[in-house]
Amino acid sequence: MRIPADKRLILKAPIIAQSRGAVGGRVQVACGLKHASDAGNMPLFQRKALSAMSDDHSTPADGSARRGIKSFVLRQGHMTAAQQRAIDENWPRFGVDYQNAPLDLAAAFGREAPKILEIGFGMGTATAEIARRLPEKDFLAIDVHGPGVGNLCKLMAEQGLANIRVMRHDAVEVVENMLADGSLDGIHIFFPDPWHKKRHHKRRLIQPPFVAKLLPKLKSGGYVHLATDWEEYAVQMLEVLNGFPELANTAADYAPTPDYRPETKFEARGKRLGHGVWDLVFVKL
Repeated sequence: MRIPADKRLILKAPIIAQSRGAVGGRVQVACGLKHASDAGNMPLFQRKALSAMSDDHSTPADGSARRGIKSFVLRQGHMTAAQQRAIDENWPRFGVDYQNAPLDLAAAFGREAPKILEIGFGMGTATAEIARRLPEKDFLAIDVHGPGVGNLCKLMAEQGLANIRVMRHDAVEVVENMLADGSLDGIHIFFPDPWHKKRHHKRRLIQPPFVAKLLPKLKSGGYVHLATDWEEYAVQMLEVLNGFPELANTAADYAPTPDYRPETKFEARGKRLGHGVWDLVFVKL
């Protein structure tokens, strides 16, 4: 089944943004409009996508929520024909559109099974492999990067993976508006942007306000699994999670990498260069 061109999830026009600098300034969205008023003639689906992707992503220096927490930075990326085709053909079955209403996870996956939220899956290779290794669990995978969404849909089709559902939206809004309290058995956030410059630390995703939004969605006995290859960020992650009395660390500090998390190509290259990787696994009491 192909989605009509005016209903496609991905805007054909390129998104223009600096990969790690956009959060501090203006994010431009190139949508082929000569005048701003022309947006009113776009299909509703594209107008919603344009609105969501052109928000101001700046954060006040005091960390307050003038624009709220954002889980992403828009970055350039070329959508291949195969990736777009994978979205067109597989979105009706495996895609979940954002709505400001609770999501019935059992209905979305068509079964009762442990539900894992994965925020920021990149190109989706690791997500697909985890889902393959854990067929008894369901994964709600969220990212805004179009080529990554297309590639994950492609991998799902090629490998026959039925235990992944994909969303292209800000994960913070999904957590706030679509996930019921106590609905998740696990949360994965692997290699989020470290924002290594000190003046950018306020943009890091793993901070107390965001974790405070996540934890109510997690069942008692559910887990949070974080991973980073930036040591200073690993220290911050550990401090943040240790600050929540309802969480218990499964290790003295950093955990051994669980068997289900595959080593990425980027991670393997980093290890060859002598870089470390830190996993943190905490359980909700």
